[in-house]
Amino acid sequence: MKNKPKSQKAEERKKSALLERRRRKERRRQESPSNSETPSGSKPASIEKHNDNPFHNAQRQLKEAFDRMKLDKEWYDILKEPKEVLEVTLSVHTEKGIRVFKGYRVHHNDSRGPYKGGVRYHPNVSMDEVKALAMWMTWKCAVVDIPFGGAKGGIICNPKKMSRLELETMTRAYVRALGDFIGPMKDIPAPDVYTDAQTMAWIMDEYSKGKGYNVFSVVTGKPPALGGSLGRECATGCGLAFIAREIMNYYKMNPAKTTAVVQGYGNLGSIVSQRLYEMGVKVIAVSDSKGGIYNENGLNPHEIESHKARTGTVVGMKGAKTITNKELLELKCDLLLPCALENQITQNNAGRIKAKIILEGANGPTTPEAEKILLRKGVIVVPDVLANAGGVTVSYFEWVQDLQSYFWTEQDVNDKMDTIMTKAFHNVVALMEKCRVPMRTAAYMLAIQRVVDAMQKRE
Repeated sequence: MKNKPKSQKAEERKKSALLERRRRKERRRQESPSNSETPSGSKPASIEKHNDNPFHNAQRQLKEAFDRMKLDKEWYDILKEPKEVLEVTLSVHTEKGIRVFKGYRVHHNDSRGPYKGGVRYHPNVSMDEVKALAMWMTWKCAVVDIPFGGAKGGIICNPKKMSRLELETMTRAYVRALGDFIGPMKDIPAPDVYTDAQTMAWIMDEYSKGKGYNVFSVVTGKPPALGGSLGRECATGCGLAFIAREIMNYYKMNPAKTTAVVQGYGNLGSIVSQRLYEMGVKVIAVSDSKGGIYNENGLNPHEIESHKARTGTVVGMKGAKTITNKELLELKCDLLLPCALENQITQNNAGRIKAKIILEGANGPTTPEAEKILLRKGVIVVPDVLANAGGVTVSYFEWVQDLQSYFWTEQDVNDKMDTIMTKAFHNVVALMEKCRVPMRTAAYMLAIQRVVDAMQKRE
């Protein structure tokens, strides 16, 4: 094998040194007490540490950003809690008799526009989880500067063990229970964990029945035949790929020499894996709920997708080693993309994370305790409120198209999303550099200021 030219070796050493310097700089930002800008007036009361409570984690993230801003404490007191919550009990006639389900819908803040947020079906749905997700949606919409506030909903159920008819009956009962808590100018739901375009079609249809006319704009993520937007199904994954591209550009990383690990191979994980692969990034490991696969020489996401379609899992892929999700998170790589559920990277495993950059595809995958450990190690964390905002951005496009009854091409949708996501990334980076804070704190500071500005101007 021929040796590399000296000029090429020098260039690689230069890029590696640049990334290492930036990682050390990020670590100093986190550790230096002089970097903090405390708000005027009294500081918010401290919040007890809760590793497994997403709402407490969301409040702590808010407080950490708020403490660096010169804002009155009253704004923190308003923003740390949702504006309103609704808990419903659903009595549903199923094939096995009457079953009772508990559902939630939370409105966090609507100062910048109607509430916006997904609906998830999962056995572990809780009020605190939904409250956290609603708060994160407020910041997400503000970071990318689209005119929505944050909401979220969910039903405690196991959709994997329910028939299609049971899911439809439960969904329609949920819509009737919500009543005017949702609406095209008040709160626009969207798909989330174990909900999809069909679920949104049922919500739209049931809501329209109650009104006596079609209200296509009451939800987003619908099938195109019912007013859905082209490009919505892959929007979150494409948006995450745009942010991955920008972070690689920012740190002068060559995609062809970059490795990526993706946890979660549903819609989001599969799409971003394919987009990274098309950029030239080597995807060395992926996983789903049944386990993971690894090949240090790289995997082909398109072949993985075909394998999963046949078998129902990524596990067993020819030419790949089977690993656990725990092992996957701790693999040495350049980019780690947690695209499953919250609380995947905690203080228990953060010390063993070997990734250089974490791009949060899921909502809340990194706990505050874990992030402190990661930052001390020099790991760059690109926060969920920026990294996975592609979905809500294209949901906004769908809402606009429905209101106008004028629909765009998929290329139009992707180009507009790219513009918004890229601008948001550079806005966050500029604030990060100016205030010498971690990227999550910068994103929160940007979002909080926009929300508070809107509330102040409405007084």
